Amino acid sequence: MSLKGCVNAPDQQLRTLITQNRSLAATKALLTRGGIAVVSCCSSPTASPPLTASQISNPNALGGASRNSSTDRPFLSLVDQFRLGSLAEDGLSYKRKFRVRSCEVGPNKTSTIAAIAILLQEVSCNHVQSLGYTDGFGRSYTMMQLHLIWVVTRMHIEVYKYPTWGDVIEIETWYEGGRVGSRRDWVLKDATGTVIGRATSKWVMMNQDTRRVHKVNDEVLDEILSYCPRTPRLAFPEENNSSLKKIPKLKEPAQYYIQGLKPRRSDLDMNQHINNVTYIAWILESMPQEIIDTCELQKITLDYRRECLHDDLVDSLTTVEQMEGAKEDLELRPTTGNKHEEDCCQFVHFMRLSGPGPELNRGRTEWRRKLN
Repeated sequence: MSLKGCVNAPDQQLRTLITQNRSLAATKALLTRGGIAVVSCCSSPTASPPLTASQISNPNALGGASRNSSTDRPFLSLVDQFRLGSLAEDGLSYKRKFRVRSCEVGPNKTSTIAAIAILLQEVSCNHVQSLGYTDGFGRSYTMMQLHLIWVVTRMHIEVYKYPTWGDVIEIETWYEGGRVGSRRDWVLKDATGTVIGRATSKWVMMNQDTRRVHKVNDEVLDEILSYCPRTPRLAFPEENNSSLKKIPKLKEPAQYYIQGLKPRRSDLDMNQHINNVTYIAWILESMPQEIIDTCELQKITLDYRRECLHDDLVDSLTTVEQMEGAKEDLELRPTTGNKHEEDCCQFVHFMRLSGPGPELNRGRTEWRRKLN
């Protein structure tokens, strides 16, 4: 039989969908000055506001036609049809499954902390796109008009068990709005449904032109609250959890440091800023090799204090921090006799512009002994 006759039916359907959507996209682009109203993150007065929670759960509320139809949003519609994640039934959280790829694991074939942070970022962007935020950064219609963007100020990640190469994990995310800022949380589960990690973050609103923090006004708050859980939902509901602990400024001289780290072109994100995940890599660069060889990271907290640009040079400083309950200052190997402390160690981190220059970021990491 000729290979030309062996056309797989799903492949043929995919080609048909792509062709149809390209045709619709071309027509739409002619009507919107280069398609800006469809895909741009600029403050265009013709940009369509995102879906509301009621519209997500009840497409008929839009007059019988869903806002997700290909005739209204051709680009996003094609993505939605092949997206591996989905909104919850109430539209207030989003779940996506990932398969750990070979490029996301380290020498021991388990996922790296940087890879997990990237997946958290990816599922968050998928979440807001599913809600109709076409710029991918969760900016509401009013925020785009006012040139406002979200900026992360704090990130906390805990990993209880790292997935290995080929494992399938599921990440659920949701966010909650507030007058001062917003919070986004995540829960990571393995194929059996067991929680293997949690994360939380804090965000503030900034004017993208003046680079100044902007208070969340009533109109923006009303827009984002429609997608938030009706009752508070926290990834870390327990009191005095690690995500709440203040990070002290590192006292110099630091025990370990590396100077002159230069951002790579690949470190830039869609906003032309250094991606938040890059700071994790910079922290690891100044960690003592003994810890990298014998331990794995179980908790990391980052406080973002200043933007880093692509032509900046960065110094990364690290010092051992005394763990709670310890009776004396810790070296690389705790000596208090407590089994938990013998298996764990903790560090504080400080990143600044080389010079020494102003502070960029401060962090805390907690490490546990590797099982193997």
